Amino acid sequence: MLPVDDLGEPVPLPGPPRRVVSLVPSLTEAVDPSVLVGATDYCTHPEGLEVDRVGGSKYPHVDQVIGLQPDLVLANSEENRPQDVERLRANGIPVWVMAAPASVPAALGSLRRLFGTAWDVEPDWLVKAENLWRHVEQPRARAIVPVWRKPWVVVGRDTFAGDVLRRLGVLNAYADHAERYPRPTLEELQATKVDLVVLPDEPYLFTPDDGPQFFPGTRAVHVSGRFLTWYGPALVEARPALEKALSGTGR
Repeated sequence: MLPVDDLGEPVPLPGPPRRVVSLVPSLTEAVDPSVLVGATDYCTHPEGLEVDRVGGSKYPHVDQVIGLQPDLVLANSEENRPQDVERLRANGIPVWVMAAPASVPAALGSLRRLFGTAWDVEPDWLVKAENLWRHVEQPRARAIVPVWRKPWVVVGRDTFAGDVLRRLGVLNAYADHAERYPRPTLEELQATKVDLVVLPDEPYLFTPDDGPQFFPGTRAVHVSGRFLTWYGPALVEARPALEKALSGTGR
């Protein structure tokens, strides 16, 4: 029986993949770089990665990906378009699609299954991340978490970033919203009673000045978007770095 990805689609893998194209920055960082032959323009980690760049996650150069003759392409149900995945599969290329994780355990469980299925390995960083993120702090603050500004978009229900903050004791003010990424007006955000505004530097490049400018009178915490939203090896660094930033002793 063929292995299946997170969406239940078969992934024909005759053996451990040796030519991998990743269309997701956090998955690019997670894979052994020796097997990577292609990655998106936004795959900034591991640093110094020298592979073919195949455009963005939303609009990759599919012909270029096909030309690299990968034996596996890594994608994400939220970041990559179904039509691109289907075209790759129609050209005989196995694609593993990871579901958009709603929590840290869901992300790590999905990664564990990917690595166990494709390469029969258990990366050290995966075990460390599981141990680091198992503990959930008592709630101590309530926050809004913008991820885009034109228009304003915030973290809503069932998101990885929301669960990261929850495990650090910070509750998301939009956690019960009907949408995963609501689009409130700035006026609505400014009227929401919170203790913090958490501003990541990606996907939108918020800066430390944006807090005082748009949310005067509310404490703003500027954090690494990689630490807040990437679900690979970054999770090992993320917990102490975010705890430090949220405590007010540094970014």
